[in-house]
Amino acid sequence: MAYRIRHETKTIPADEAHLLSGMEHLLIWLEQNRRNVLIGVLAAALALAAVVGALWYDARQDKAAADLYQQAAQMSLDRPTDNAAKAEDNLKQTIALYRRVVEEHPRSRSAQLALFQLGNALVQVNDVKGGVEAYSKYVATYGTNTMMLGLVHQRLAYAHLLNGNREAAAKAFLAVMTLPGALNKDHVLFELGKLEESLSRPEGALAHYQDLVKVFPNSPLAGEAMVRMKALEAKQTPASGAPVTSPPAGVPAKR
Repeated sequence: MAYRIRHETKTIPADEAHLLSGMEHLLIWLEQNRRNVLIGVLAAALALAAVVGALWYDARQDKAAADLYQQAAQMSLDRPTDNAAKAEDNLKQTIALYRRVVEEHPRSRSAQLALFQLGNALVQVNDVKGGVEAYSKYVATYGTNTMMLGLVHQRLAYAHLLNGNREAAAKAFLAVMTLPGALNKDHVLFELGKLEESLSRPEGALAHYQDLVKVFPNSPLAGEAMVRMKALEAKQTPASGAPVTSPPAGVPAKR
């Protein structure tokens, strides 16, 4: 008996045939839209290059700013105590370095702290006006950093006091009390009390000291605030222990 050899015909599965058809359609579409595809790829490549370039540039700027800030900090620390001329020269160089950080690298991470330190250094060389400008610029530029902002407002108030502007100092101190994240509110209440005393307003001074003792009983300034409160109360009370009262209107005071 003769046997016939059967040849099986290979067929492409339906899903594979569909895949090949889809790839063919894609190739045809790419060929028809070659110019647009190339433009899109080129635009994406340029956008990626721009992002990478910006990140690289920012990293370079941060490194340069950090180096300048470190030089300024070291220059400030190296001021000799036995050589006033050298100490003054170091402080001037420190100011110049902080200025470079702020002006040449304003987007760097070091610029914020450099601006604050610039204000401090300017006040140290008796350039109080420059210090006020630096602190004010910090408030305007970095207003979201509430923790640091409290300290800046306090330094700004001290600078105003050196200028003899008590009203501006009080305003700067009070600004701290409105900051939810400020950590120096006890210090500010104490300074406000002292400021009221200097203006011969004992009632206002007592109010600030009382707030300090009540709200911040564990503050290192609470004890001194209580001492000042007792001194103010003693001044308002005569030797007999009775509170001072004013005579009724139209009645002369006893002599």
